[in-house]
Amino acid sequence: MDLDEIIPAIALVAVLILVLPSFIKTNIKRNLFFKNLSIWGMIVLLLMILLYFIT
Repeated sequence: MDLDEIIPAIALVAVLILVLPSFIKTNIKRNLFFKNLSIWGMIVLLLMILLYFIT
């Protein structure tokens, strides 16, 4: 792995560590948590598909 791949991976993990506690705190109810998690999963999946076709 080059430095071009390591730095963005570290940045993404750092953002996840910063956002995840408040995401879990605001989604105490199980149904709301899974609903929001599925929405974010679809957004990430669509972005990955879109970026795959662009590049």
